[in-house]
Amino acid sequence: MKSFGFLSFGHYGRGSGPYDPDGRRALHEAIEIAQGADALGVNGAYFRVHHFARQAASPMPLLAAIAATTSHIEVGTGVIDMRYENPGYLAEEAGALDLIADNRIALGISRGSPEPALRGWEAFGYTGSADPRGADLARKKFDRFLSAIRGERIADADPAQFGPGQKLRIEPHSPGLADRIWWGSGTAATAEWAAAQGVNLMSSTLLTEANGESFADIQTRQIDAYRAAWRKAGHTRAPRISVSRSIFPVLSKEDLWFAAPMGDQATDQIGMIDGYVSTFGKTYAGDPDTLIAELKADTAVQAADTLMLTIPSQLGPEINLRLLENFATHVAPALGWVPNAEGPATGYPLD
Repeated sequence: MKSFGFLSFGHYGRGSGPYDPDGRRALHEAIEIAQGADALGVNGAYFRVHHFARQAASPMPLLAAIAATTSHIEVGTGVIDMRYENPGYLAEEAGALDLIADNRIALGISRGSPEPALRGWEAFGYTGSADPRGADLARKKFDRFLSAIRGERIADADPAQFGPGQKLRIEPHSPGLADRIWWGSGTAATAEWAAAQGVNLMSSTLLTEANGESFADIQTRQIDAYRAAWRKAGHTRAPRISVSRSIFPVLSKEDLWFAAPMGDQATDQIGMIDGYVSTFGKTYAGDPDTLIAELKADTAVQAADTLMLTIPSQLGPEINLRLLENFATHVAPALGWVPNAEGPATGYPLD
């Protein structure tokens, strides 16, 4: 690990109390957390995307607000559900956003996780998937999105304006954005597919595998498979690899109070999601020395260049920024952290 960011699920409620923000307050607090994290040297601010839920959804307005009011922090998603997206329009938005942000956008994209709505993407007007989970639709649209942001000319030009046989690319085009696209993977097979596409790996907060190994060991095998496939594909740049963890440094009684409810998640969990037996990673909570030792022993954290801390965003900016500051001050330096003012995050070179 050499960079870390926060990953917010963007939960909100009906505004009934201090830890039940409504949608407006949740969005404003997300901006405030990102601004504070930027000042702390945190490398990234990433947001989950869900639909038909009281949770962060269409991410571009939020990312634009953060990008316009911060200086160094990488701004992105983890992940956009491609089943719900128009690939050309998403490419236009992403290009414009990256230019506004001076090349600080990093978009995690995937098929998406189970949603409250049954085949909800069809309510958005996207039909024709033969897969009950919409994976075929997501990958087809992801291919078109990649072509667009890579600057490929994908539309026939009007011959009356441009002459015969001309083609047009999506505008605005942001050079380099394609190198900051991630695919969210829950298995070694999807990680290998992401490597073949030449995109970065965002290893999921859960893995649709359960074989008796620890979450970290399963995830490390996924990362190894991705790197092997990246080499095989012959890509020349160093890819980015991220993993997510719930981590609560405890430096005070108040920190312990917020970390205590996580005690029942102190070990990996096995459960069902989307019809698959899946492994969910444990929560890390303890004093800095304990956390440093445990995270150094987490082989996936060590293998990844970027660590995303899942945060309890509904608890507000003060608590979340203290969590991030505690990690930045007392834990991250021992793991190899490079603060955001020292330049953009990069991947580890492959041997």
